[in-house]
Order: sequence, then C-alpha cells, then structure tokens
Amino acid sequence: MNPLLSLLQPYPFERLRQLFAGVTPAPEYRAISLGIGEPKHPTPQLIKDALANSMDGLAAYPATAGDIQLREACAGWMDRRYGVKVNPATQILPVNGSREALFAFAQTVIDPSRPGATVVSPNPFYQIYEGAALLSGATPYFAPSVAERNFAVDWDSVPDEVWQRTQLIFVCSPGNPTGAVMPLSEWEKLFALSDKYGFVIASDECYSEIYFRDEAPLGGLEAATKLGRTDFKRLMMFTSLSKRSNVPGMRSGFVAGDADLIKSFLLYRTYHGGAMSPTIQKASIAAWNDEQHVVENRALYRQKFAEITPMLSKVMDVALPDASFYLWAKVPDSLGMSDTEFAKALLAQYNVTVLPGSYLAREANGINPGAQRVRMALVAETAECREAAERIVQFIQSRT
Repeated sequence: MNPLLSLLQPYPFERLRQLFAGVTPAPEYRAISLGIGEPKHPTPQLIKDALANSMDGLAAYPATAGDIQLREACAGWMDRRYGVKVNPATQILPVNGSREALFAFAQTVIDPSRPGATVVSPNPFYQIYEGAALLSGATPYFAPSVAERNFAVDWDSVPDEVWQRTQLIFVCSPGNPTGAVMPLSEWEKLFALSDKYGFVIASDECYSEIYFRDEAPLGGLEAATKLGRTDFKRLMMFTSLSKRSNVPGMRSGFVAGDADLIKSFLLYRTYHGGAMSPTIQKASIAAWNDEQHVVENRALYRQKFAEITPMLSKVMDVALPDASFYLWAKVPDSLGMSDTEFAKALLAQYNVTVLPGSYLAREANGINPGAQRVRMALVAETAECREAAERIVQFIQSRT
C-alpha cells in the first residue's frame, strides 16, 4: 500500500459520526442538519431538461479536454462574470467538480524529489487541500485565518524559509468556512510572492456566486487582469456548478488560467481518466449560459441569511459573511463548553447537527483557529433553517 495514505486524517464528517456515537437525539424533535454544505435548493428545470435531452452522447467516449462548445460556454461566463478573457482552446479545461480537480492538480504540480516540497493552505480549510498535499509527497503548512483579522488569511505569518520551498498554495475565496473574500491587495501580495519564489496558486472559487454584498466577490483571474497579469502565469482558478446551480450530483466544473499549467494538467487527466460525460457536458453548457437561475438562487440565500443571522447573533458571536452559505459562529464563553461539547449537547437536547470548527482546522504554532467555533450550513429551505436557529437559541438560553 502507498505509505502516504497513513498520513491522511479522518474526514470531518467521519469525526462527527465518531463524536455522536452513543448520543441519542431528543426524540420529540425532528432531525435538522446544518452540518454538511450540500445545496438543497431545487435544481433548475432548464438543467434537468438539458440532461434528459442529451442521452445520445452516452454511446461515445468523451474527450478529456471536453467539447469546444462547453469550453466556449465557460469562457463566455468568465467574460460576463469577471470581465476576463481566456482562450477556450488553451486556457479552459472541464473537470468533474472542483473537489477532484483540486486534488488531482497537486499531483500534477508537485515535484516531491525537491527537498522540503511544501504546500501552503489557509487554516481552517477544505480538507482536500491537506490530502492533496500529502498524497503528492509534499508537506502542508497552515496559515491562520482568525476573527481578529476579520478572517483574512495571515499570509505574512508564513516565514521566508517556508515560501522558499513552497511549490503550491491553495487559496479559497470566498472562504470555507468563514465566507471571507480576498481583496485585490491580498492578491497583489500573493502574486509578488509567487514571482519571487516560483510557486503555483490554486484559487478555489466554488462559492463565488453566493454573496450578500452589492459587489460580486473578486476572482483570482479577475485580480490578475486588474493588475495587468493577463498571461495568468502560475495561476489557476477552480469553479463549479454545484453551489451556483444546485447540481452537486452532476459533478461539473472547470479550471482556467495559465495555458502551460492547463497543458500539463490535461496530460495528467488523460491518463487519470478525468473526462466528463457528454450528457453532463450538454447540461453544463445550459447552466453556464443561463444567469437568471443563479440570480434567483442567490436571492433565496440572501433572504434566508437576512432572517437567520440576526436570530443567532442575539446569543452568539456571528455575523453575515461576505459570501458562501455558512455561518461561522463562536460558542459562547458563558457556556464553558468546547466546540465539540457544544455540538454533542445540541444534538442530544434539540436534534440539530452543526460541525465543530476544530474539525475544519489543524493546530499550528499551538493554536487551532477553528476551536470554539461551529460551522452552520444554511442550505435547507428557510423554514427548516429558522426552526434550527430557534432551537439553537433555546439551547444556549437554557444553559446561561
């Protein structure tokens, strides 16, 4: 067996199952889960129609590079959304969801034969970043994201000697779990570091279309364009239809950026078997070409967060995020409970599931930046989220 597999830690939801082992949820309450970030809004009819009308393609092997019509649809969306011009033939590559692409990209980029191969990741983080680093033969280094900085990642905390051996950095903006969006000044800082040390930037932007401000979140390629870096050297963005269009089961997204990186990633994926089904490609074209369903989906989240956030803010330190569909809430000090104790007791007393923040982070320099916080995924219909929030308020009030 690959010895690197032994370095992988249990996924957060496996740890949650272990935490809840032996807990009997209050039977008088129906179960409500805010634990998993899985979109629950209805899938748009236009996408379902496109799927149903595209079955003829199942009789052919798809090309790993994807159909040019799909790549053109992706490039067109990039232009409309970000004002970014990319060549669909050389700077776009369809992928089976951003998760598998983020993982596979590290295998393409990392040279484990170089001493001290390092991957820098935000902390807390999406655990795929850590697994991708470890199984590519690199060592992850975690840069903290804390409340005192409004959950901006402290890239300045990374020592020069770490940057010198860094080959890849994962950026998540809007962030999971904090919802923080990186401003142009932060991108400029990372680009300067990339120029100096030669590492690749992987920008995970799967939450980019769920936001609560008037201005849409800044994207990595958009930031590069604003700074005159139109060749996107050492930069790749990853995006997905899962959250944007409520189709996590389709496993459809794309990567865009540096043409040289795309070329190498395509070679890797040709052997890896990463081709997208022709049926999924047709449905994806319909999704990327339509924006109305995205506007309607965003409006549902805005209404929901506008109602739920004030309810919880009365008893917890929690605020409306820049974007994403998570609330990143602090466990009240008055409870005298850890984030895991909070999650366990809440399930037992009110049958509501939240994810302990410490499960989404790693201890670095003696600090786990996710500790004493919980992530709440407001993905269900508003009424169910409201009921969950009411129970959480009751739970906290009953113990203070």
